[in-house]
Amino acid sequence: MAIDVPRLRLHLALAMISAAVIAYQLALMQILSVVQWHHFAYMIIAVALLGFGAAGACLSLLRPWLMLHFASLLPLAMLLSGAAMAMMTGIAQSSWVRFDSLLLFTGISQLLRLLLTYCLYFLPFFLAALAIGMIFVHAAGDIGRLYFWNLTGSGAGGAAMTGLLWLFPPPMLPGLVALLAIAAAMLVLPEGLHGPVFSQKVIGGAGILPPPEGCAAGQHSGAPGRHPRKRWRRLLIVAALLSGLAAVFSLIRPPVLILSEFKGLSRALHLPDARITHEHSSPYGLMQIFSSPALRYAPGLSLTYQERIPVRKSVFNNGEWFGAVVPWQEKEQETFLDYTTGALPYALETRRRVLILDAGTGSLISQALSRGALQITAVEPHPAILSFLSGELAGETGDLFHHPSVSIRNLSSRTFLFLDKSQYDLILLPNIDAFGGTSGLQAVREQYLLTREAFRQIWRKLTPRGVISITCWMDYPLRHPLKILATLAEVLEEEGIGNIRDHLAAVRGWGTVTILVKKTPLHTAETEKIRRFCRNLLFDPALLPDLRTAERMRFNGLQDGRFFLYLDAILSPSRERFYADYAFNIRPATDDRPYFSQFLRWQSIPDLARLYGARTFPFLEAGYLLVLLTLLQVAIIAVILIMLPLHFLRREGGCRISVLLYFSGLGIGYMFVEIVLIQRFLLYFGNPIHAAAAVISCMLVCSGIGSLLSARWIRKRVHALTVFTLIILFILLYAPLLTPVLQSTIALPPAAKIIFSLLLIAPAALVMGMPFPLGIRLLTGTADQEIPWAWGINGCLSVVSTVIAAVVAVELGFVWVMILAAFAYCITVLGGWTGLLRPEAFRRFS
Repeated sequence: MAIDVPRLRLHLALAMISAAVIAYQLALMQILSVVQWHHFAYMIIAVALLGFGAAGACLSLLRPWLMLHFASLLPLAMLLSGAAMAMMTGIAQSSWVRFDSLLLFTGISQLLRLLLTYCLYFLPFFLAALAIGMIFVHAAGDIGRLYFWNLTGSGAGGAAMTGLLWLFPPPMLPGLVALLAIAAAMLVLPEGLHGPVFSQKVIGGAGILPPPEGCAAGQHSGAPGRHPRKRWRRLLIVAALLSGLAAVFSLIRPPVLILSEFKGLSRALHLPDARITHEHSSPYGLMQIFSSPALRYAPGLSLTYQERIPVRKSVFNNGEWFGAVVPWQEKEQETFLDYTTGALPYALETRRRVLILDAGTGSLISQALSRGALQITAVEPHPAILSFLSGELAGETGDLFHHPSVSIRNLSSRTFLFLDKSQYDLILLPNIDAFGGTSGLQAVREQYLLTREAFRQIWRKLTPRGVISITCWMDYPLRHPLKILATLAEVLEEEGIGNIRDHLAAVRGWGTVTILVKKTPLHTAETEKIRRFCRNLLFDPALLPDLRTAERMRFNGLQDGRFFLYLDAILSPSRERFYADYAFNIRPATDDRPYFSQFLRWQSIPDLARLYGARTFPFLEAGYLLVLLTLLQVAIIAVILIMLPLHFLRREGGCRISVLLYFSGLGIGYMFVEIVLIQRFLLYFGNPIHAAAAVISCMLVCSGIGSLLSARWIRKRVHALTVFTLIILFILLYAPLLTPVLQSTIALPPAAKIIFSLLLIAPAALVMGMPFPLGIRLLTGTADQEIPWAWGINGCLSVVSTVIAAVVAVELGFVWVMILAAFAYCITVLGGWTGLLRPEAFRRFS
């Protein structure tokens, strides 16, 4: 039997369904980040993406039947995947399925709902992956071209979704992606649904595909004399109509996203007359302007403040607090912010040149203007908030962002620090943590502004009398203030400061502590100004060069009086011993391990459990524990999906261990490299969206080109060994050298950066695209039954490896992720050396 589908149409359909899968993954991440949190979204999607492994297992077990009905099952799988993409979000948000992340540990009901959510989101990935896998198995001999279209389509899908996120609200995105999957199915529908579904003659020529693997020429589906043409025709017509209706309905009436009751916006909406006044979607998240006359925002406000707090509006991103919209008037000399610990740097002297990093909604800008700053540079990476504040909310903020003394820079604060050559009298960082804590949900988010390297850059931008000011909420158990102080102490020592206590001051209120670092030692007149500031506002000095013990707790009591002992231990020569003994990890974050909010120490878990009992959960860095839980889940499911087909596959002609090691190493190694490159280029481009788009698009397209070239370039065993050697060398060179190379060229114009990035990534990506199609070619004709199994292994390990990479980065750093990527490719070579890559396997290519 030959399938009368022109090759180009099949290739385009493959590219489109691949694009739909990536786009749907990104849309789902956005939706789940809105209704839950980033880490729960990550967990759900990781499990759902194992649909690729399940599709491989299904193809391994049902390959003969699937290939026999390839012409009808291929468009059917695409149509059903489109319908599932359109419907699953609405079903998952229904009252009988919807779960709440922070209630998962309270009872079996929420766990069952989570399991059902897994199944719902698993379905569209499984169906789309089944279609992709069927194409791979159907024309395994043409795998180079197929893999090219698969990777190129994936890259295009990611880029397209990045654009769609600016244009459409999250609930509409699955419907749009579903249309793409349905369009892919239209390209591969059998010729003329009104006539015979299957062609019964073999059509040769370059434009027509050969018979699928496992079907003899002239064979047609079904038993002789009983052609199920009408049944297939009706099924396809019904599937096309229903999937089209599902997609259109989801666009006309998109599902309502119901936020977790524990998200900040959910709680805020309980305030009197609360409402959402503006809303804007972007790749950075769903930005919403919240308004309520009962809203009060004044972090760590002094108890001496007697006026009304003027804040009535605030900004939420993906349902979480982003910042307050603070009114400002040109003639205003004093604001409520002057009654917070954050006003400490202005108590010493007027600061003329001020740098505000991660400026957010601009509250620190208004304070700087009211305190006489003449030149303010505010850096904010989120373009949507800048658009809001200079547009719709300009009246609320007194047109703050258009003030002649204010310069706004829209890029990452760390990238700005690399590019900027100015010096400042005052550098302000955003408030750290939140009132009441965050349940550790930031534990595995990269925070490059709070690393040791970042503070060294900030220190070097100070004028001789300049200061750094950073405010933290007083959490309990104590973590954030201690880690900030530890970071500052180590930076001062690295910069050659002898007595670091002479450069540090800290002021504590009832809820916040502000730490100030001065380029030159604090003299007596300045310490007296700080004491006067504390007396006037009922604050307590926590650190001063000449501090007396009695001064530390005059106005504000502490739940844990050991706070001051901890501060002194960090500033003492026995700091390393304190790091080792303290229950939480408070060692400074670094650019290689930029996880400032990761405080969990495994050896401390038993002690924490005894100390806090049922209250332990919020303090155990839930975000990191969720990553570990995700790893456990996907690892167990992946092992099942990989091992299950082995029981049913025929044993003759195969090389199971070799196939397992070869394709496992490829899945792990490729994803490890991609994840690290995205992180490295994030600081280079100053924008996470641009960095991810540049790296992923470049890697996928160049790997696709490598796939195309693989059949021509790899015809002998020595060629394969050369390719793997080049891959390993590239990775080992990237590990130590990529960061300094990028930092040395960070001042290039944007266009030059893109070209330079392409030159850096393309060679490695090109050769990294060759091993997978090579492996499939080596299996074709000798172990055809293992091709879907091999593809499923690669899919499973690609998912598992993303979670492993996160764990390794937190525990060891990104350099180790790259080293392990090189090791994974070594495993691929060693595993295939006596199996897939044996010399006789290449003889038919000569």
